[in-house]
Amino acid sequence: MQIGVLTVPLGNQSIEDAFDYLSSIGVGAVELGVGGWPGEEHLDRAAYLDNEELQATLHELCKSHGLTISALATHNNPLHPDEERATTADTELREAIDLAAQLDVNTVTCFSGLPAGGPDDSVPNWITAPWPTEHKDAHEYQWEIAIEYWSDLAAYADEHDVDVAIEMHPNMLVYEPHGMMKLRTETNNRIGANFDPSHLYWQGIDVIDAIRFLGAEDAIHHVHAKDTKVYDANSREKGVLDTTDYTDEPNRSWLFRSIGYGHDEAHWKDVVSTLRMVGYEGALSIEHEDSLTSSREGLEKAVAVLERAVFTTEPGDAYWAE
Repeated sequence: MQIGVLTVPLGNQSIEDAFDYLSSIGVGAVELGVGGWPGEEHLDRAAYLDNEELQATLHELCKSHGLTISALATHNNPLHPDEERATTADTELREAIDLAAQLDVNTVTCFSGLPAGGPDDSVPNWITAPWPTEHKDAHEYQWEIAIEYWSDLAAYADEHDVDVAIEMHPNMLVYEPHGMMKLRTETNNRIGANFDPSHLYWQGIDVIDAIRFLGAEDAIHHVHAKDTKVYDANSREKGVLDTTDYTDEPNRSWLFRSIGYGHDEAHWKDVVSTLRMVGYEGALSIEHEDSLTSSREGLEKAVAVLERAVFTTEPGDAYWAE
């Protein structure tokens, strides 16, 4: 496994300076934003598409810093009821797949997107309960929209030999492992998870069990290393479906935290071990979104924990079992 970083928090630096810094702190892989909410500060998708010279320069820059590219990231909503917004997100995603194929990067990370609750609505609708029954009907409508779109997108990804790794995220149709497997079953095996445990912790999902569940179907295409801390004093009063602003830290039920500040090192060693058990040997891409510390400090503390957790060699012979 490699320790990786989604480079978005370093977007105010040049790609050369970001790579210098990341390689100096022990990072071996980068996930580069190419559109949507991650932006494209380090990799201008339009500029690099079909440009062999720029692509060769990027490969050389990675090689000189001892880095590989674990994925291209374009998180947006291709199922948005606003046609213009959906079209933009779809273009970003398809062009990210095109560019990934040209760069020999085998994974694009993204969201599932979220439709409206019906054909006449204008706002995406995150449905979390089947009653009153119009919500159940709306949820079924959303899945019809999603399966039609993602079936076509999955075929496109397969044509390009690129995996699409969907981050299970609130306010998206796919936000938990069973929804992830439903979308994969209805499309093809190019569709899998960008396994980000931070969104599962606060939902009460056991992350180790979720890894085993998805891993049993080889459905983990990429992993985000990101922690979450649930603050019981707040969650006991208002639960975890919390609309408090992320920067109002004392009053939120939960916060995204740097690795080790939501769950201890022993837990992260268990995460790494379970990923290996299910056959995942890719990058653990650190996504820094901890509002209690700076990007650099958060990244460095996360790297320090993961360096003690990741395996860097292949398993040896089980001589004691012979």
